[in-house]
Amino acid sequence: MAITDWPEFERPREKLLQKGAASLSDAEVLAIFLRTGVTGKSAVDLARDLLTRFGSLTQMFAASETAFCETHGMGQAKYVQLQAVLEMSRRALQEEMQCGDALNSPRAVRDYLRLLLGGRQQEVFLALFLDTQHRVIASEELFQGTLSQTSVYPREVVKRALAHNAAAVILAHNHPSGVAEPSQADQLLTAALKQALGLVDVRVLDHFVVTGGQTLSFAEKGLI
Repeated sequence: MAITDWPEFERPREKLLQKGAASLSDAEVLAIFLRTGVTGKSAVDLARDLLTRFGSLTQMFAASETAFCETHGMGQAKYVQLQAVLEMSRRALQEEMQCGDALNSPRAVRDYLRLLLGGRQQEVFLALFLDTQHRVIASEELFQGTLSQTSVYPREVVKRALAHNAAAVILAHNHPSGVAEPSQADQLLTAALKQALGLVDVRVLDHFVVTGGQTLSFAEKGLI
């Protein structure tokens, strides 16, 4: 049955207008993005197929063009549109962090990091460089590793902080395993980076561990 044949209160677009976007399920939100279905399947059916194939929105966002287009009804045009939506979301969150104190916008920082790192299959180490007002100057992915570990060199982090004339940094890396709990190696690395950056008067404000569904803060855990 086509979505236009559904009762009006059950249609995703009408539901969004009446109750707000937060009232929609993941499949319904995705269906609005897809707009149309294919023969025998509505846009909601296609959205459910995508979520079943990838397991979550986060994993779908991180999918390659080839993997995304393997789903029946998807193609390069839809993949490009999805990447554009994700990039707009990242830029909007980055603008929010650049306009004010990042420590006063913890939701924006967490959402930004999840969009960047949540679905990555390799470990990636990232730094947000901040000015004296804790506004974000730049975001850089500095190191990439295997599924289990990343080689991070404190000297290189210090060099990039100096290049941006940063007063502080927020560090982040992902755990592709899905376990957000920081390892002993993560804690030792954080201590080493804090010491190295402290020598050039750059403060480490926080270190986040990101998974597909969680973002853990060292500062909130009392680990920094």
